[in-house]
Amino acid sequence: MRKIAVLLAMLLMPCLAFASLLSNDSATPIKKELRQQLMGSPVYIQIFKEERTLDLYVKMGEQYQLLDTYRICSYSGGLGPKQRQGDFKSPEGFYSVQRSQLKPDSRFYKAINIGFPNAFDRAHGYEGKYLMIHGACVSVGCYAMTDQGIDEIFQFVTGALVFGQPNVQVSIYPFRMTDANMQRHKYSYHIDFWKQLKPGYDYFAATHQPPVVSVVDGRYVVSKPIGSQPVQPQLASNYTLPEAK
Repeated sequence: MRKIAVLLAMLLMPCLAFASLLSNDSATPIKKELRQQLMGSPVYIQIFKEERTLDLYVKMGEQYQLLDTYRICSYSGGLGPKQRQGDFKSPEGFYSVQRSQLKPDSRFYKAINIGFPNAFDRAHGYEGKYLMIHGACVSVGCYAMTDQGIDEIFQFVTGALVFGQPNVQVSIYPFRMTDANMQRHKYSYHIDFWKQLKPGYDYFAATHQPPVVSVVDGRYVVSKPIGSQPVQPQLASNYTLPEAK
């Protein structure tokens, strides 16, 4: 009987560990000892300029759970979208990252090109290039992290893309777009632009799913996803990330 009990316990351990992952509150960072099990699962990034934070989410079951919040060492240009090459502004808006945008050999340690300018930026004639999330804690228009922070962000983004996520969404906001913060900034020159971003923020806050964003007549439009299917996290504890090409 004792041998049977031990065998049952060994069989149940992965199930119990997985259940503990799914029981986390969506706003509570996942315990460090459980993170490796989620390597390869889809991820989503939110950046908040005013708070100087980057939130990295990982998909668990049907929703995205906060993996961790990382301090942004530096960004430049204050609040508002980037419009011109050389204006030293860090972008705001909705961007996406494919594997070709990963730069493991960046001169700023490691870097993720966010894809500026996107369709919205091009519609408004905004210009710029090489806008990144990177290490080295120094920025001129980019979002600079500590090397330790970009290490983990880069690893999870790379793992998600290697395991089949077609692109990683990056939503960049001037601040956490609560009603109170919108009221506080209601006289800003950028308020009309920020009102276009708020539905994306609200959608994720309500559903814990990244927003589906398109550009219509030069404006961001957020819509509900069509035919989305739940994706279970892939247990990839022993997976070693290859170099991105």
